[in-house]
Amino acid sequence: MGTPDFAVPCLEALCKSEHEVVAVFTQPDKPKNRGHKLLPTPVKEKALSYDIPVYQPISLRKGEDAEYAFDVLREINPDVIIVVAYGQILPESVLNLPKYGCINIHASLLPKYRGAAPIQYALLSGEKETGITSMQMEKGLDTGDMLISKSITIDENECCQQLHDRLSELGAEVLLETLDGVENDSLKPVKQDDSLSSYASMISKDMSRLDFSKNAQTIHNIIRAISGFAYLDGKRIKIYKSQVVSYHNSNSVCGQIADAQKLIVACGENTFIRILQLQSEGGKRLDADAFLRGNKISENSKFE
Repeated sequence: MGTPDFAVPCLEALCKSEHEVVAVFTQPDKPKNRGHKLLPTPVKEKALSYDIPVYQPISLRKGEDAEYAFDVLREINPDVIIVVAYGQILPESVLNLPKYGCINIHASLLPKYRGAAPIQYALLSGEKETGITSMQMEKGLDTGDMLISKSITIDENECCQQLHDRLSELGAEVLLETLDGVENDSLKPVKQDDSLSSYASMISKDMSRLDFSKNAQTIHNIIRAISGFAYLDGKRIKIYKSQVVSYHNSNSVCGQIADAQKLIVACGENTFIRILQLQSEGGKRLDADAFLRGNKISENSKFE
């Protein structure tokens, strides 16, 4: 059970292993792009390339779709259900159905960052490491016993997509090790310490609003986690890539461009950030050098 790109390496690893994937459950196709054409989920595309039956119930919890989905699952009678970024809450009837239960591959070092956006929150919080945890699913949200955890370091300038891609590959590795452990009965489940937990809620657009009175590291973390936006000369500017830099200019106020040629901006606590990639309203996403060639910016300009 999975839906986005993040889950694809796990499905591919299963298909190339000795394990038999008898069915894939994913979210319904959704309209995308200007034509609003219905497009399959990345997991569905991958499953069809391996000729695996695909099911797309609107809900697993209520309605005719849920009843039909449960009948299908009961008929399949899986030994284990793997869940990777599926996007639906599983009812107890499904959790209790497989012989070995339901195993979730989660993109954080639990109990930190339970919820929908663990990768983004790790970057927003300035974490130096994160990882993948496999866990035995239960009723709570990402609260089940942990099976295997593997960590990776986070580079100071790594963006969300880069970290996402590395974690998705690590997730496939952890999944196969977890299934081997289940088969060999060698895993020792570890209960999560709820007192150490934190919740990574859905990302909202307002979280991208940049307040340059904050220090440069905080602003940089927002940009690399979810991108940021601010207003320059009345125009909305979206910022995709940045770097914290050492710079000395005691006269700059927060948000003011301290160096127009390098697009260095003053932040709170006398810190500075360099904008490396940005996009103006109605324009294209550009590296800073290309942006500056087409836009005159003075050192008196200020991001609001």
